[in-house]
Amino acid sequence: MTVFEDESSRSRETAEARNPWWRGSPHPAVVADREGGVVEFNAAAADLFPRLGVGKGLDEAVPRWLADAHRRLACPARAPAGAGPAPLRGSHDGRLLRAHPTESGHGDVAWWLVDDSDLTAAQDALRTERERHAILAEASTQLLASLNPDRCLERAALLAADHLGDAALVISPPGMRNRSTVVTAMAGGFERTQLTLDPAAVPGLAEALRGFPPVPARWIDPAELPSWAVPEGFGGTPGSVAITPLPGHGVPAGALVLLRRGGQRAFDASEEHFARLFAARAGAALSAARLYAEQARVTRALIAELLPPRLHHVDGVDFAGGYRTSRDTERIGGDFYDVHPGTDDGRDTLAVLGDVCGKGLDAAVLTGRIRSSVQALLPLAGDHQDVLRLLNGALLTARHTRFATLVLASVRRTGGRVRLRLTSAGHPRPLVLRATGEVEEADTGGTLVGALPVVTSRSATVDLSPGETCLLYTDGITEARGGPLGPAMFGEDRLRSALSECVGLPAEAVVERVQMIAGTWVGDGPHDDMAVVAITAPHTTHLSAVNGHTRGGYTA
Repeated sequence: MTVFEDESSRSRETAEARNPWWRGSPHPAVVADREGGVVEFNAAAADLFPRLGVGKGLDEAVPRWLADAHRRLACPARAPAGAGPAPLRGSHDGRLLRAHPTESGHGDVAWWLVDDSDLTAAQDALRTERERHAILAEASTQLLASLNPDRCLERAALLAADHLGDAALVISPPGMRNRSTVVTAMAGGFERTQLTLDPAAVPGLAEALRGFPPVPARWIDPAELPSWAVPEGFGGTPGSVAITPLPGHGVPAGALVLLRRGGQRAFDASEEHFARLFAARAGAALSAARLYAEQARVTRALIAELLPPRLHHVDGVDFAGGYRTSRDTERIGGDFYDVHPGTDDGRDTLAVLGDVCGKGLDAAVLTGRIRSSVQALLPLAGDHQDVLRLLNGALLTARHTRFATLVLASVRRTGGRVRLRLTSAGHPRPLVLRATGEVEEADTGGTLVGALPVVTSRSATVDLSPGETCLLYTDGITEARGGPLGPAMFGEDRLRSALSECVGLPAEAVVERVQMIAGTWVGDGPHDDMAVVAITAPHTTHLSAVNGHTRGGYTA
């Protein structure tokens, strides 16, 4: 027997005496001597490394990374300074192994091997899920940052191209003339186009645009894609294509198409599932943006009808109006005014100013009803009492319980003078500014409309000489609280004083002056809606010559 064999035998006997249980361990174990010869191994190691045999060299039976590690450990001169026994990792036959060395003290090293494949796969899966969760969180933040549908489409395509594929297309549902918005994104940029497309030309796209479950990526042949579906500069035919719907609120929001270049692995089931999660968030954001855009469009159209008109010269008479809502963030409220031009058959121009009980949108809706009702009653405008009676009946039969005050002014110019017939229904009496600077109060009054079965009123006739003005206003002006010393009421006296300073001014300047003084009085404090209309007899008679293009009276 050689000295080497004698030493190996003693080492084996020592190891067996020290660890009699190691042979039955479920973990592979291999003992090798200083020269790299196999001294012993258990059944688990034999299953893992079928070429193992006592006396064989590790180079013949185990992976190279394990044999090299043994040589470094058995020969300290070859090991880096300060290196000691430590576990290392390597692969074998598709498995990821972790090797733990244990020195025997006789030059032998026992290698315990642990299969880390499942643990590593679980760690990789956990890391991937964390990364995907972060991507979804970022996508939600960016997609919901804008309620503009176009910006949302672009952002969805860019995020998908950055995190889900080499390129991405976000396709909106077909609209007018079967045209869809297609946003194509690659790393660093996007392109938005309007296309009349045939969804059937792309396998799975027609189903996605209808909100059906996605067709698996393995069923889609990239070679069948039309030219518009492959971005310029993509670099040939895609190697893999995934298409998924963008679910919206009740209706599909579009479809997401992901492209991956050839030579790369195809989309797997996990990636397709992640794409559906992303698409769900993108679809919700797109749907919310489109819903908001539609609501904004409807709101703009409705507000345009509810906003007070911009007044001009009508039939040779100077009209001007001003309006300020109770909240600076609102554009409509409970005060209103209108001017309805007269007709060639002798009907006077009718100016209406009113104040509905309440503020904000609800009050604005009622003002819209009243304005429409007054316009429908224009053929009867010669009899103010009849108009108020019919309007009162209409408000009493409505489902709301709000009431309103208003003042009617029938206006006619004769020569250089303007005659007004004024009727107040529970509203502050109009003020008349004379050429002398004196301010008079029109002798009219009555009950408000929409509250009592019968409405009563008293009319007054006022003549305006050139340069004189009649001011219609709501109580938001006189009841405005503020001032330099605290919340004092603006009051009618201050309004008269402000109006008396407007002698000779055109109607628009009178309105601006009253609004400025009342607004300064209020400052930033709370106030009610404020509306004012000025009716002025012009200084000259030349306006009658241009009635042809001023007869419309106002613009919205």
